[in-house]
Amino acid sequence: MGLFTTPFPSGPKPAPRTLRALARLLGYPDAELRAHLPQIREVLHAEGALPTARLVELDALIASLTRQSDLDAEADYVQLFDSGRRTALHLFEHIHGDSRERGPAMIDLAQTYEKAGLYLAEGEMPDHLPVVLEFASTQPPREATAFLGEIAHLINVVFNALEKRESRYASLMGALLDLAGEPPRAVQIADEDAIDAVWDEPAAFDGCSSGAAGAGTATQQPPPSQPVHIVRRAGRQAPTPPGATA
Repeated sequence: MGLFTTPFPSGPKPAPRTLRALARLLGYPDAELRAHLPQIREVLHAEGALPTARLVELDALIASLTRQSDLDAEADYVQLFDSGRRTALHLFEHIHGDSRERGPAMIDLAQTYEKAGLYLAEGEMPDHLPVVLEFASTQPPREATAFLGEIAHLINVVFNALEKRESRYASLMGALLDLAGEPPRAVQIADEDAIDAVWDEPAAFDGCSSGAAGAGTATQQPPPSQPVHIVRRAGRQAPTPPGATA
């Protein structure tokens, strides 16, 4: 018996439709999105990329969105994702915060998409998590899994923040960790600290490969993928897991 195990011994399952469905489910819950919730649920179940327990949790999220009025669903979404850095869906918010490095990082990521012949829809930001998931959905399974693994530490922070708020959207972040082959890890979520003061400042999406940049983007055959490196600068630390010794 070997000394090491991998999350996917026979290789990761292809999950392009699941990634696109999760990207859509993570979008603003307007009337159009809520009208497509049954189809999103069907796609998640049909592709079979997620474990049954996670699908049950996602079913609960979809059911709760279905029961809510348009006004309540939209208000809850804004309160959840637009009122604090811990639950921000823009990845560079977690990495760069309001620092001057954020602008060049956004340009770099957008240019990565454009070099592949893919262009952001009007109003879309390149680091918005649904956009990033659309990109991942265009990659071969191993590359998509590796890509999600590079951002798993950020997804995990959002997962913990949503768990703290007892939000059903935590199941969606858990699903992304499942697809990355990364188990959720408990971290201390402070109430007031800005997340960009907690996470180290990495090289922004160094060498992203091509992929879709959001709903409505054109696609073409992607060139060979390159690794993504999101790292932490020495001298700072990520949030400390509960019970661990700093």
